[in-house]
Amino acid sequence: MMRENDFDLGLAFDGDADRLIAVDPDGNLVDGDYILYICSKYMKEKNTLNKNMCVTTVMANLGLYKALDANKIDYIKTDVGDKYVFEEMQKNDYYLGGEQSGHIIFYEHAVTGDGLLTALKLLEIMKNTGKSVKELSEGLFIYPQLLKNVKVNDKTRALNDKALKEVVDDVAKELGDEGRILVRPSGTEPLIRVMVEAKTDELCAQYVDRVVEFVEKNNY
Repeated sequence: MMRENDFDLGLAFDGDADRLIAVDPDGNLVDGDYILYICSKYMKEKNTLNKNMCVTTVMANLGLYKALDANKIDYIKTDVGDKYVFEEMQKNDYYLGGEQSGHIIFYEHAVTGDGLLTALKLLEIMKNTGKSVKELSEGLFIYPQLLKNVKVNDKTRALNDKALKEVVDDVAKELGDEGRILVRPSGTEPLIRVMVEAKTDELCAQYVDRVVEFVEKNNY
């Protein structure tokens, strides 16, 4: 629909409207990482980004961190879940935080994610700057990301295994500053989640498969 019509922005909400994913005129998704980047830059310019801080989770894209660094905006990474984002914001009086999934919290106005409020904020920024979402996103490069789940019998034993830690450390060293690896347990299922961000999809697959195959071979 966005590609076929002359629209400036598409807005998609989840069932209870606490999350927002936007769509630009070319049909590209504007997820929570993009929204946090756009809002943090704008709020900093308007001196409303309290303590110059943007609260994210460990699942935010590496590209977001690099873009925030480039704009001299500080950030904190919490565990996955908007409740952890809010706890950090409440504890330290930070005004902006959220998740890649589209949970965005504007602590001046609300204590939870609000898709409608996020949409209004995004539209406000577009109107006041006269810029499109694509223009507002300039400077943010989203790294290709791959996430795979591996079934295990004992998540704790797997994650505490020194041999697995060495494999993960080796991948991290090879990725250097141009990627990252995150290995974490599922909170509700007997799974380990292996996530890699790298410069290409091929590198993501290569490194994820290396770790997944090691976990499967060791039958944790």
